[in-house]
Amino acid sequence: MAVLKVKFTKTKRDKLAQILWILNWVSVVSGIILFSLGLFLKIEIKKRNEVMAKGDINSVPNMLISVGVIACIINFLGGKICYDCSDANKFSRWKLVMLPYIVCTFCFTFCILVGALMCYSMRNELEESLYLGLRDAIKFYKDTDIPGRCFLKKTVDLLQIGFRCCGNNGFRDWFEIQWVSPRYLNMASKEVLDRLKSNVDGKFLVDGVPFSCCNPSSPRPCIQYQLTNNSAHYNYDFLTEELNIWMKGCREALLDYYTGIMRSIGIAALLIWLFELSVLIGVRYLQTAMKNVLLLGDLEGESDGWLLENSFVETAKYNINIIKNLGKANQISTVSGMDDPNINVQNTDCDKINITTKSIPAAR
Repeated sequence: MAVLKVKFTKTKRDKLAQILWILNWVSVVSGIILFSLGLFLKIEIKKRNEVMAKGDINSVPNMLISVGVIACIINFLGGKICYDCSDANKFSRWKLVMLPYIVCTFCFTFCILVGALMCYSMRNELEESLYLGLRDAIKFYKDTDIPGRCFLKKTVDLLQIGFRCCGNNGFRDWFEIQWVSPRYLNMASKEVLDRLKSNVDGKFLVDGVPFSCCNPSSPRPCIQYQLTNNSAHYNYDFLTEELNIWMKGCREALLDYYTGIMRSIGIAALLIWLFELSVLIGVRYLQTAMKNVLLLGDLEGESDGWLLENSFVETAKYNINIIKNLGKANQISTVSGMDDPNINVQNTDCDKINITTKSIPAAR
């Protein structure tokens, strides 16, 4: 029994073909949108590539870009097919192409769904990439005179100012590394020497943060050194008073930023997937209705259209049997109880020599 069978008159078939022709051109625009969204996400990731570890974070934008290009090609072809389907004579040219086209389009729409879901499953990979990348960027913040790292100070400062964040997980990350270059340390100062000797690794560690961590909205002048020393500042208590530096870590700030972008892209991709799926269903109805018209031979009469010619279970069993029988076409089947005809050769007596024995007369 056919699934979701609908009866079409010639007028309905023509209207369906015209509507699908328009919708396929709209789908070309949706493909351009997918391509643009993937390109936008790729550019946004590339902007902050210095603070991200290498990983598979580009898989989502690459997927969206590829699907967008394929969408433009498939829907352009679909528009041409639907336009010709308004004429039964022109449809005969596409009769053998439409079913493979529908199968390919179904696989393509599935890829759109996968791309949309990847936008929501990318958060863990992105968080790990940001954590490792920011850790290394902060670690090499002081290396302003080393080729390949001299740009990291500017990158981190602009990042902290732009995203209103400080450190990787928070401002205390700066307490654990030496972020002041040795060339700017006064080695004649007793305080500097004491700090270097007090550290096992000989690093100059301070309870301070770079200037880019300062919050310009704070009414108090920025306190970026001796943040944990109450006596170093007047009327100051770092445990109770809200510090005038950014409290959020840059990993969290960037993760929220990219999560918001990917959530919006994921919603757009899901809407495009639903739209493409509805167009595909319409093309399937048009293909089956036009096919049945040619079988009936009455181009002006009514015809049935459906999604599946048989039920879901029967269609699944049929396809499973096709898959199971793949590769068995070259095997020779034998009838039970009979030998292989290639080895069933009739025996002959050509090699046998009949010798006639003469009787010896008896002696008298």
